[in-house]
Amino acid sequence: MPDYYAEKLAAERLRACYEVAPQRTLRYLEAEIAHVLGHVRAGDAVLELGCGYGRVLRRLAPAARAVVGVDTALASLALARDFVAGGGDVRLAAMDAARLGLRDGTFDLTLCIQNGLSAFHRDPSTVAREALRVTRAGGTVLFSSYAARFWEHRLAWFEAQAARGLIGEIDREATRDGVIACRDGFRAVTWDEPGFRALLEPLGLTPRFDEVDGSSLFCEIRVP
Repeated sequence: MPDYYAEKLAAERLRACYEVAPQRTLRYLEAEIAHVLGHVRAGDAVLELGCGYGRVLRRLAPAARAVVGVDTALASLALARDFVAGGGDVRLAAMDAARLGLRDGTFDLTLCIQNGLSAFHRDPSTVAREALRVTRAGGTVLFSSYAARFWEHRLAWFEAQAARGLIGEIDREATRDGVIACRDGFRAVTWDEPGFRALLEPLGLTPRFDEVDGSSLFCEIRVP
């Protein structure tokens, strides 16, 4: 299901997913951004993989020197162009996170947040290698997924999206153990600490982890 976010859940439909978010989910989203902002310095160049319609970019831009957002959904990028306008040095590009057309060591901070490794439906090892490649030595790569104890709130949010017809009907039999599945083919998994370690240890990297707000699990890598 590589093109779900490009073909079915892009632009205004994607933004609507956040508009139907329950209060607890809104708190999670805000806490995630706050944690990311704690890693941004005024002179940084920041890259966001899977930027969607610019929800996070608009918050990052005033805090950084330059911000770049990439996504495969052209409709989302078109909406992002207006959504982030006037907020700082923000650049957008249609690009696959597994094949970044960017130079080595360009960014101080590279982000793949809100469970992007699941959402992209690309080889996670390839995405990780690309994120590390475009980040300078001494820079930071941040991945995030959902904390295990946020499961009920996460499911409630996706149920709200399904009720609005933004995603397919939830497949109750397949939705369990950190996996949300819909009858239209949508499927989202969860990355936990063992999963992130298994992904990164073959690359000779030892990540550090932070659980934020009981809702996000952040995996932080300092680029050697």
